[in-house]
Amino acid sequence: MKRNIVIATLTAAALAGGTVAAFAAGDEETATRPATGANVQVVSDRDDDADADADADDATDDRSDDADDRTAVSGSGVTAAEAIAAALRHTPGTAVSAELEDDGAGAGTWGVDVVRGDGAEYDVDVSGTGKVLGAHRDTDDDSDSEDRAELAALKGARFDAREAALGAAAKGTVTEVGADEESGAVAWSVETVKDGRASEWKVALDTGKVTQDHSDDD
Repeated sequence: MKRNIVIATLTAAALAGGTVAAFAAGDEETATRPATGANVQVVSDRDDDADADADADDATDDRSDDADDRTAVSGSGVTAAEAIAAALRHTPGTAVSAELEDDGAGAGTWGVDVVRGDGAEYDVDVSGTGKVLGAHRDTDDDSDSEDRAELAALKGARFDAREAALGAAAKGTVTEVGADEESGAVAWSVETVKDGRASEWKVALDTGKVTQDHSDDD
């Protein structure tokens, strides 16, 4: 009789232990599965956050560029036409481009490229007050046949860089003007800023007609 009681007790204990182990195993498996799914969701969220941050950075860069343009324009007391005229009085020749510096210590200063009659090219710096700060010769001898063709067209043009800047000034404040060749035709390319928005224009060398430039970025 005692032997039967002992066997029954051991059997019950074994069954109870197996049930506890089974529940323990089930709990461990259940705890593991949700953890894996949570990790996948967190990674996806991080990717979305990274994309959002990249878009925000791009927008910030665009706003920064516009702010630089506005700062440069407000920091210069002379127009593009006036800067070109001052540069040519200092260094006679053909003005092939003029650009307003938009950042750093030189913000508000004009850089005017002038080619003299002997073919020498000079970079003339004009301050925001119209004073010529200096001129230095560009010693880079990398001009090609296209550059020479553009220069020839500019020398024979009825409308020079100063007049192109004056013509485009009706569209906004001119920040840059320079020669541009497209499909064999040379014209003045002019950039303006108005109400914080930058635009590009073409000015014909022979008629001075101003048309909006439709670039590949439009």
